[in-house]
Amino acid sequence: MVDEEVVSERIRQVAASLADRAGDLTGELVQLYAAELPQLVHDDERMVSLLTASVYQNIETGLQILQHSIDPAHVEAPAAALEYARRLAQRGTPVFDLIRAYDVGQAAMLDFGFQECTRQVGDAELLGEMMRRLLKVVFGFVTRVTRQLIAVYQDERDRWLLNRSAARAAKVQDLLAENRGPLDAASVDAAEAVIGYRLRGTHAGMILWHTAEASVGDVLSVLESVAAAVLGRVQDHGRPLFVPRDEASAWVWLPLGPDVTIGRALLDDVLATAGPGVRVSVGDPATGVDGFRDTHHQALRVHALALAAGEHCDRVLTFREVGTMALMTSDLNAARLWVTSTLGPLAADEENCGRLRETLHVFLASGGSYTAAAAELTMHKNSVQYRVRKAQELLPRELGTNRLDVELALSLCHRLGRAVL
Repeated sequence: MVDEEVVSERIRQVAASLADRAGDLTGELVQLYAAELPQLVHDDERMVSLLTASVYQNIETGLQILQHSIDPAHVEAPAAALEYARRLAQRGTPVFDLIRAYDVGQAAMLDFGFQECTRQVGDAELLGEMMRRLLKVVFGFVTRVTRQLIAVYQDERDRWLLNRSAARAAKVQDLLAENRGPLDAASVDAAEAVIGYRLRGTHAGMILWHTAEASVGDVLSVLESVAAAVLGRVQDHGRPLFVPRDEASAWVWLPLGPDVTIGRALLDDVLATAGPGVRVSVGDPATGVDGFRDTHHQALRVHALALAAGEHCDRVLTFREVGTMALMTSDLNAARLWVTSTLGPLAADEENCGRLRETLHVFLASGGSYTAAAAELTMHKNSVQYRVRKAQELLPRELGTNRLDVELALSLCHRLGRAVL
């Protein structure tokens, strides 16, 4: 049976020998990280310097534990190690890489310690006890430090993402300001760095939201996945700019290549797998900082149209399809008065008038063809003729004198229903 005090004394001697080589051991570990975890050895000299300081302080602390028989459970992580964990969190380096670094470092330091034990001690029994002690102490120290660093990393990551998200949202609001003048090249560069998105390219603005009656877990994650899916359908590079507005809606910009468009069929296909509560409004593609604003404002107008239409509105609305109506309904009360003036009694909010409006709407959209309208409505041609005649009788003016206005008013009724009746 080996005396515990003898083991402690020989461990102190080994630790003292390694402490004399702390600088060289630090260099060897940093080189080891460069080979096995190159993502931790950044080109940034400040990060390399901080990594080196972290490694050195960890080695120094571990050896002091061995030299002075300190309980690892009472040891705090070195300052440089804590700061390095914070910097990794800010750079988005996965926490797994940080944990892996301590696993690699622990294995290397145990190897150094075992070699020194073997060099100093010839007694096999004593050597075995020393190695067991080293394993226990080093494992306890690394476990203690790693847990502290993970907590620091996560807190810093959460804080960093929150601040970065706030800064991005503030910069986007600044770019969208109505009184915002033109930006010089340096200002564009600075804005791109803050929002993480290229402003000089072509964009399509979208508003994504989730209806209140739908119940899902993380709504914003669902909306973000929809934005990524839409972009993935039109090109295989770039990332959307996703700016949450509240817990159930977001502003989105998609970077597009030349001549790329986002059609209704594509959007319908993406939303088919996104759950019934997701809605989207889309602006026309536009280029540069001005285009960044214009496509977004178009999407906002279409979004307002969708909200006015209520629950029966299409899940997908594009400015290209409903832009005229969106502009007209910026003042919904004025639009309602205009619809009433144009359609007269036909604008009444009742079931019979609704059938007549829809039949006249389809008839006019079909180029005035009773046959085509009957096919679309799955009705007999004579029934279509009857309803069209009844609808025209309710109009305050002859259809031929203001057909365009009637078509537009009927389209508003079709899209918005009671909101304009």
